Amino acid sequence: MGTGNVARRNFIGACAAGAASSGLAQRKGTRPNILYIHSHDTGRYLQPYGHAVPAPNLQRLAEAGVLFRKAFNAAPTCSPSRASLLTGMCPHRNGMLGLAHRGFSLNDYRQHIVHTLRTAGYRSVLCGLQHVARDPKVIGYDEVMSFQGNHVEDVAPAAAAFLGGKHDAPFFLDTGFFETHREFRRPGPGEDLRFCQPPAPIPDTPATRADMAAFKASVRVMDDGVGKVLDALEANGLAENTLVISTTDHGIAFPAMKCSLTDHGMGVSLILRGPGGFLGGKVVDGMVSHLDIFPTLCELAGIGKPPRLEGASLLPLVCGEAEEIHEEIFAEVNYHAAYEPKRAARTRRWKYIKHFDGRGHPNLPNCDDGLSKSYWLEKGWKDREVEREQLFDLVFDPNETRNVAGESGARSALEEMRGRLSRWMHRTGDPLLQGPVAAPKGAKVNDPDGISPKETPRVIG
Repeated sequence: MGTGNVARRNFIGACAAGAASSGLAQRKGTRPNILYIHSHDTGRYLQPYGHAVPAPNLQRLAEAGVLFRKAFNAAPTCSPSRASLLTGMCPHRNGMLGLAHRGFSLNDYRQHIVHTLRTAGYRSVLCGLQHVARDPKVIGYDEVMSFQGNHVEDVAPAAAAFLGGKHDAPFFLDTGFFETHREFRRPGPGEDLRFCQPPAPIPDTPATRADMAAFKASVRVMDDGVGKVLDALEANGLAENTLVISTTDHGIAFPAMKCSLTDHGMGVSLILRGPGGFLGGKVVDGMVSHLDIFPTLCELAGIGKPPRLEGASLLPLVCGEAEEIHEEIFAEVNYHAAYEPKRAARTRRWKYIKHFDGRGHPNLPNCDDGLSKSYWLEKGWKDREVEREQLFDLVFDPNETRNVAGESGARSALEEMRGRLSRWMHRTGDPLLQGPVAAPKGAKVNDPDGISPKETPRVIG
């Protein structure tokens, strides 16, 4: 074993020792259990991130664990985001260029993390939503629990029951909730639309406040499910040796958020709690990606990392060895309901987005229907211009509303960000470099000039 590997092993041991002093350590001689619990379309609009969207169970998880303030997906669309986290590869490398239920799939399901974990003795269980395969049985879980709709009311009790069972091996429990996807839940007394603030890109109107109230109701239901699962983990004495990973796939299902390469779409909640130093209510400001989860789990569990992985371990951030593990983060969109090829590069200061379809107008089928979308459509959203290149100064324009790509003062930054994106696309073999990316035979694809994802799609022959 090389000196670098010895140093890294000693470093992990030091983190684990620190965790022991806090009462949540990996038991000697055992690999940690992994609870991967994820919601749908939630972004960072949650209480632990300072928003007026109550999520008390996620809040207590954050207060005991580590919250990542600048966590990003590899794609702000459902299946590509999840597939990237679970393979450690960006969508154009793992093959998930669109939505699984519309005919897209991984190139090789053996690249899914459950197969790597199995080599170390892990038992893998899927409980609820997965959205990386039309048939979950092809993925390779040891056990698959599926439910009609994958709603919290079914999924959370089943996950809790699993945690209450006998465990002869370390487990990877993948617990997925449909919530907070549309259609949202009916607002209750705690979600009074009179006192709701719509998300940052959306104007404050009665309709958009009602939309946000319904989103908050879905968060309430989702958070209740998180609480049931966390309670079961603790009641069965498993919390001490279980790494909890709480995240979502992308931004919330409002215009200019989900399926957008601004931070409103790329930004995700990410909270970890458990062995290896993921304790103490820490906040990490360094940029991280969903691609970093796979290598982190390998390092924490003492498993060799597959060479294909694109991310980096989070442990240097968590244990105070580094303030940053990335100078740049990348994300992409290929297909959602419709084809919308675009790429983004992000640094601490700059965001660069490039559109490759030449349309120049919003791709409306790639925005879920709802009250906020209807309001924008009434005000002429369909005819708004979308610029081919966009550059945003994230210090002075954190909401990414002023494109400075054409300003002389930003010329050097534009060239730098163009270069970063180009190098990444070449390094990863991005098929967009060769022209439009084809959908697989049998895939369902909407017309980008349509209005709604519910319109009849074209089936690729």
